[in-house]
Amino acid sequence: MTSSSNNDLGRSAGGRANEYRRARACNGSKWSGTNIVAMVLGFVFFWPVGLLVLFWILTGRNAVDLPAAIKAKWVALRSGADIDLNFKFESSSDNVVFNEYQQTQYDKIREIKHEISERSKRFNNWRADAQRRVDEAEFEAFMKGGY
Repeated sequence: MTSSSNNDLGRSAGGRANEYRRARACNGSKWSGTNIVAMVLGFVFFWPVGLLVLFWILTGRNAVDLPAAIKAKWVALRSGADIDLNFKFESSSDNVVFNEYQQTQYDKIREIKHEISERSKRFNNWRADAQRRVDEAEFEAFMKGGY
Protein backbone atom coordinates (compact mmCIF):
# COMPACT_ATOMS: atom_id res chain seq x y z
CA MET A 1 0.00 0.00 0.00
CA THR A 2 2.77 2.42 0.74
CA SER A 3 4.51 2.03 -2.61
CA SER A 4 1.31 2.32 -4.65
CA SER A 5 0.00 5.20 -2.57
CA ASN A 6 3.32 7.01 -2.94
CA ASN A 7 3.13 6.50 -6.72
CA ASP A 8 -0.46 7.79 -6.76
CA LEU A 9 0.56 10.83 -4.71
CA GLY A 10 3.52 11.42 -7.00
CA ARG A 11 1.36 11.15 -10.07
CA SER A 12 -1.28 13.48 -8.70
CA ALA A 13 1.32 16.02 -7.60
CA GLY A 14 3.09 15.70 -10.95
CA GLY A 15 -0.23 15.93 -12.75
CA ARG A 16 -1.10 19.10 -10.90
CA ALA A 17 2.31 20.55 -11.69
CA ASN A 18 1.84 19.74 -15.38
CA GLU A 19 -1.62 21.29 -15.36
CA TYR A 20 -0.18 24.38 -13.67
CA ARG A 21 2.58 24.60 -16.31
CA ARG A 22 0.07 24.22 -19.15
CA ALA A 23 -2.24 26.87 -17.68
CA ARG A 24 0.69 29.22 -17.17
CA ALA A 25 1.90 28.64 -20.75
CA CYS A 26 -1.57 29.39 -22.16
CA ASN A 27 -1.82 32.62 -20.18
CA GLY A 28 1.64 33.71 -21.32
CA SER A 29 1.04 32.98 -25.01
CA LYS A 30 -1.54 35.75 -25.53
CA TRP A 31 -4.52 33.52 -26.34
CA SER A 32 -7.08 36.06 -25.18
CA GLY A 33 -10.62 36.35 -26.47
CA THR A 34 -9.71 39.41 -28.53
CA ASN A 35 -6.85 37.58 -30.23
CA ILE A 36 -8.99 34.56 -31.02
CA VAL A 37 -11.79 36.73 -32.43
CA ALA A 38 -9.28 38.70 -34.55
CA MET A 39 -7.81 35.46 -35.90
CA VAL A 40 -11.22 33.93 -36.71
CA LEU A 41 -12.41 37.13 -38.42
CA GLY A 42 -9.18 37.25 -40.38
CA PHE A 43 -9.79 33.72 -41.67
CA VAL A 44 -13.45 34.48 -42.41
CA PHE A 45 -12.77 37.62 -44.47
CA PHE A 46 -9.49 36.71 -46.17
CA TRP A 47 -7.44 33.67 -45.19
CA PRO A 48 -3.96 35.28 -45.57
CA VAL A 49 -5.01 37.87 -42.99
CA GLY A 50 -5.99 35.05 -40.66
CA LEU A 51 -2.60 33.43 -41.16
CA LEU A 52 -0.89 36.74 -40.41
CA VAL A 53 -2.86 37.16 -37.20
CA LEU A 54 -2.17 33.54 -36.22
CA PHE A 55 1.56 34.01 -36.76
CA TRP A 56 1.44 37.27 -34.81
CA ILE A 57 -0.25 35.54 -31.86
CA LEU A 58 2.09 32.53 -31.98
CA THR A 59 5.08 34.85 -31.68
CA GLY A 60 3.65 36.02 -28.36
CA ARG A 61 2.25 39.37 -29.43
CA ASN A 62 -1.18 40.84 -28.95
CA ALA A 63 -3.42 41.14 -32.03
CA VAL A 64 -4.42 44.64 -30.95
CA ASP A 65 -0.81 45.75 -31.60
CA LEU A 66 -0.79 44.39 -35.18
CA PRO A 67 -2.27 47.43 -37.01
CA ALA A 68 0.20 49.83 -35.37
CA ALA A 69 3.10 47.53 -36.24
CA ILE A 70 1.97 47.27 -39.86
CA LYS A 71 1.60 51.05 -40.09
CA ALA A 72 5.06 51.61 -38.58
CA LYS A 73 6.62 49.12 -41.00
CA TRP A 74 4.82 50.74 -43.95
CA VAL A 75 6.04 54.22 -42.96
CA ALA A 76 9.59 52.92 -42.57
CA LEU A 77 9.49 51.28 -45.99
CA ARG A 78 7.98 54.34 -47.68
CA SER A 79 10.44 56.78 -46.14
CA GLY A 80 13.39 54.48 -46.79
CA ALA A 81 13.02 54.90 -50.56
CA ASP A 82 14.49 58.43 -50.53
CA ILE A 83 17.03 58.08 -47.72
CA ASP A 84 19.98 56.86 -49.76
CA LEU A 85 20.15 59.79 -52.21
CA ASN A 86 23.43 60.95 -50.66
CA PHE A 87 24.95 57.51 -50.43
CA LYS A 88 28.74 57.54 -50.30
CA PHE A 89 30.36 54.27 -51.29
CA GLU A 90 32.92 52.88 -48.88
CA SER A 91 35.48 50.62 -50.50
CA SER A 92 34.77 46.96 -50.04
CA SER A 93 37.73 45.67 -52.01
CA ASP A 94 41.42 46.37 -52.37
CA ASN A 95 41.08 47.13 -56.08
CA VAL A 96 41.21 50.92 -56.39
CA VAL A 97 40.06 50.99 -60.02
CA PHE A 98 37.02 48.85 -59.23
CA ASN A 99 36.14 51.06 -56.24
CA GLU A 100 36.34 54.21 -58.40
CA TYR A 101 34.15 52.59 -61.06
CA GLN A 102 31.61 51.53 -58.45
CA GLN A 103 31.56 55.02 -56.91
CA THR A 104 31.00 56.49 -60.38
CA GLN A 105 28.03 54.18 -60.90
CA TYR A 106 26.55 55.16 -57.52
CA ASP A 107 26.96 58.84 -58.43
CA LYS A 108 25.17 58.29 -61.76
CA ILE A 109 22.32 56.52 -59.99
CA ARG A 110 22.02 59.41 -57.51
CA GLU A 111 21.91 61.92 -60.39
CA ILE A 112 19.23 59.90 -62.19
CA LYS A 113 17.13 59.67 -59.01
CA HIS A 114 17.44 63.43 -58.54
CA GLU A 115 16.44 64.07 -62.17
CA ILE A 116 13.42 61.77 -61.85
CA SER A 117 12.39 63.55 -58.65
CA GLU A 118 12.66 66.95 -60.34
CA ARG A 119 10.68 65.78 -63.39
CA SER A 120 8.01 64.36 -61.11
CA LYS A 121 7.68 67.68 -59.28
CA ARG A 122 7.48 69.61 -62.57
CA PHE A 123 4.82 67.22 -63.92
CA ASN A 124 2.73 67.48 -60.75
CA ASN A 125 2.93 71.29 -60.96
CA TRP A 126 1.93 71.22 -64.64
CA ARG A 127 -0.98 68.90 -63.90
CA ALA A 128 -2.18 71.16 -61.06
CA ASP A 129 -1.95 74.21 -63.37
CA ALA A 130 -3.84 72.41 -66.13
CA GLN A 131 -6.58 71.44 -63.67
CA ARG A 132 -6.76 75.04 -62.47
CA ARG A 133 -7.13 76.30 -66.07
CA VAL A 134 -9.94 73.81 -66.69
CA ASP A 135 -11.65 74.84 -63.47
CA GLU A 136 -11.32 78.54 -64.37
CA ALA A 137 -12.82 77.94 -67.82
CA GLU A 138 -15.70 76.00 -66.28
CA PHE A 139 -16.28 78.75 -63.72
CA GLU A 140 -16.24 81.47 -66.39
CA ALA A 141 -18.74 79.51 -68.47
CA PHE A 142 -20.95 79.12 -65.42
CA MET A 143 -20.76 82.84 -64.63
CA LYS A 144 -21.76 83.70 -68.21
CA GLY A 145 -24.79 81.46 -67.85
CA GLY A 146 -23.54 78.75 -70.16
CA TYR A 147 -24.69 75.91 -67.89
